[in-house]
Amino acid sequence: MLIDYYSGKKILITAGPTYEKIDPVRFIGNYSTGKMGYAIAEELANLGADVHLVSGPVHIQTQNPKIKLYKVESALEMLEICTNLFADCDVAIMAAAVADYRPESFETNKIKKSSDDLVLKLLKNPDILATLGTIKKQGQFLIGFALETNNEINNAKEKLLRKNADAIVLNSLNDPGAGFSHQTNKITIILQKDVIFEYPLKDKKLVAKDIITCISENLKN
Repeated sequence: MLIDYYSGKKILITAGPTYEKIDPVRFIGNYSTGKMGYAIAEELANLGADVHLVSGPVHIQTQNPKIKLYKVESALEMLEICTNLFADCDVAIMAAAVADYRPESFETNKIKKSSDDLVLKLLKNPDILATLGTIKKQGQFLIGFALETNNEINNAKEKLLRKNADAIVLNSLNDPGAGFSHQTNKITIILQKDVIFEYPLKDKKLVAKDIITCISENLKN
């Protein structure tokens, strides 16, 4: 039973977007709502897991009081908390849509519209999934998410290997009803050795159950 597998396990989950500040009123971000990550967190907490949810800015409240919530804004803030927590975790599920880049500098005052164009220099953000992959220990399981628009399966397989993850949850923007801003999602879970599980479009709460079941059935010691 799932409750037997997850009860007492420490699970790290990330959810939502990150906001990378340009000035006091503007930022670089994306359309992630956090619904998928929060659904996974709630389901795992209901199964008795010790859930640590690191969330970017979203409009969702946790329901299960056993979920410990860490609110962050930027990728660097998310990275710091995740690296501090990961060593003691059994499973990490990186569902957040982390911004790939951040502005090189933050303007303390609002940037005024003074010319026809504006050039921002961006720096690459650290890759949280890959960072955890480098410090993963025997017996820990690391699950990443991939949102793709083309060559989806091959890109997800490459990400799985490059980031030393144990599974990648793939969703494609080519699937109607999947991805950001929807209450539904359509996923494919890719494991090592080209083991692939495909699932139909479902409510994200049911998708969370599929992910959790797949982990417990296929990533056991």
